[in-house]
Parts: sequence; structure tokens; C-alpha cells
Amino acid sequence: MKNTQKKARLKEAAIVGAIALTFILLVPGIVPDARLNQLGRFLALAIAALGIDLIWGYTGLLSLGHGVFFALGGYAFAMHLKLQIPPNSSIKVPEFMSGFRVELPWFWQPFHSFPFSVFAVVAIPAILGAVLGYLVFRNRIRGVYFSILTQAATIVFFNFFNSQQLINGTNGLTQLTLFGASVNSRDTEYIFYLLTVLFLAATYALCRWLTCGRFGRLLVAIRDDEVRLRFSGYNPTGYKVLVFAISAGLAGVSGALYTVQTGIISPTAMNIAFSIEMVIWVAVGGRATLSGAILGAFLVNFAKTLLSEKFPEVWLFFQGALFLIVVTVLPDGIVGWLQNKDFEHIRRLFKKPKYASTYPSLEQDPEVQREKEELEH
Repeated sequence: MKNTQKKARLKEAAIVGAIALTFILLVPGIVPDARLNQLGRFLALAIAALGIDLIWGYTGLLSLGHGVFFALGGYAFAMHLKLQIPPNSSIKVPEFMSGFRVELPWFWQPFHSFPFSVFAVVAIPAILGAVLGYLVFRNRIRGVYFSILTQAATIVFFNFFNSQQLINGTNGLTQLTLFGASVNSRDTEYIFYLLTVLFLAATYALCRWLTCGRFGRLLVAIRDDEVRLRFSGYNPTGYKVLVFAISAGLAGVSGALYTVQTGIISPTAMNIAFSIEMVIWVAVGGRATLSGAILGAFLVNFAKTLLSEKFPEVWLFFQGALFLIVVTVLPDGIVGWLQNKDFEHIRRLFKKPKYASTYPSLEQDPEVQREKEELEH
């Protein structure tokens, strides 16, 4: 059994590596520059979708506030880029501050450092997620009440950032530069596209590593029967806090990569609608599949872009209809449907074992199969 699992993991790693190399070596030569930038943004959003899949698909925690962590990661890196001021410039603060301040605020000062900014992209959302998660989970708040609390947090942060002129309020941070060049230049966009592909592959590997072992089984146990897990001697609070912090950190990385490829970050990333969109990506692709989260983020955002270009007045109706169809017809998402329904007869042709989403090792155990056959006869 261990050898079989090892071979499956190696096969999966080879497939992920081949896909990553395809996106790095072949796609840039085929896709136009404008579409390549869009593709880079979609891949950045897929990192946030993987974080949502960790807490919702595997742990059963529906967060409607991940836009906050996404925006915090974007702001952390954008603040560093705004401080890329030429040494010979007479203005030592970002341009939107020049009319009312002559000194840089204290909380901007650390973002002069590139290493600190990169650390902050992950640490600030992760720490906030850990603190919020601890306050919520230690009181055993879950289900719809957890979702409402995360949504309320989104409203609080949106209103706070929207009113703060020291981070340019409603307008957000724009006109970002890196090493004297605009982040919207062709060469810079290509570099960040490559980084996004690499980060997405690394994030997928991290999530797969977290979910394929004992930690992943505990997350599934929390999702399926948390009360029974407590009676088994485990305290789910620490595991939920940890996975929520990891998910928040991944959203921060996603926000930073998305920001440098769009050239702007504003409080609109913290609004409720965007956080709900993240959940839709995972629902469309398939919960607890990881690959489904990536596929859902790509398909939904590609459809959103295409429909808004072709049907600018009614494209929202198409997006809503897509979500309703998936929820009613494909409740397990696209990847879940393929795994459980459509390809089952193909799997049997190749003598593959029946797919089990929760406990595959138990379903494939020869003793368990023998007992099932005896009971059937």
C-alpha cells in the first residue's frame, strides 16, 4: 500500500511539474502579451483558491472574509513598491502624500526593506488569521456563525481602509514601480508571470503534503464529525487555528502576486462580493480536490473576462447562472463529478479501484473488501 501511494505521489509530482514547465516554456510563446498578463492574474487567484479549499473543502470552515487577507498581502507589497523613490527626488514620500505630509508615517518605514515586505506579505495575513481563528474556535463557534463573523470582519476592514488617507483611502495604491520600471512593463509582467507559476506549483505541493498525511486526515475528521474527534482525545482548536492561518497566508501571497500584475490594490479587494467569488471558484472546481480549486479559479475568471467583453450589460446573469447550474447539477464540482461519476466506468476498464474521497486506504483494504463480499453473499 505504501509503495502504491508513493508511486501515485511521484506520478502526481511529475504531472504538476510537466504542467508548470508547459506554462513557463510554451504558453508565453503562444498567448499574446495582454492575455498572458490575464493568465498570470488568474493563476495568482488560484493560490487563494487553494487556501479556501484547505479550510472549506477539507476542514469544513466556510470563510466569507478571505478578501481581507488577500488585500493585506497586496497592500504589504504595494507599500514597498510605492517607496521605490529615486534618490535625487525632492519628494521623499509617495505622491499622494506630498500634498499634506512631508514625513513618512511610522508604519510605512519598515516597508523600505524588501525582505521585510516579502515576510509581511505572508506574516501579516497569517497572524491576523491565527488571532481571529483562536478567538473564534476556542469558543467553539462554527458553521454559519463562523461564516457570518468572517463576513463581519470584511466589512470592518473595508470601512477602515476606505477611510485611511495615509494609504490613499478609496483610490488605493497605484503607479507601482520596481527597480525604476513600471510593474506594467512587458518585461516586468513576464517575470511576475513566471514567479506566479512557480508559486502556484509550490503552493499545490504544500497543500498536497498537508492533506495526504495524518494532518489531512484530522482536517477531514473535523469536517465530518468534530464532536466524535473530541471524544477520541483530540482538541480541534489548534488544528483549525493552524489551517486558518495557513490559508490566510496563502491568500496574502495571492494578493501580492495579483497586485503586481494589475498595478493597483484598493479596498475593493476587501468587499464581500470578492470574498464570495473565491468560494464560488472552489465550488465550481470541486471541494477537497485541490486541482478543482485551481481549475475553478481559472474557468470562472476566464468566463468572467470573456463574458464581460462580449456581453458587458448582462454578463453577471451568465455568471450567476453558471454558479446555479454547478450547485444544482454538479454539487461536487467539475473535478468531483469526473472522479465520482463520469469516469467510473473508464476506471473499471483499467482495473482501477473505486475512488473514495474521504478514506481511500480503508476502502481499498483487502480485508474490508473481503468482508463486504461475504456480507453481500
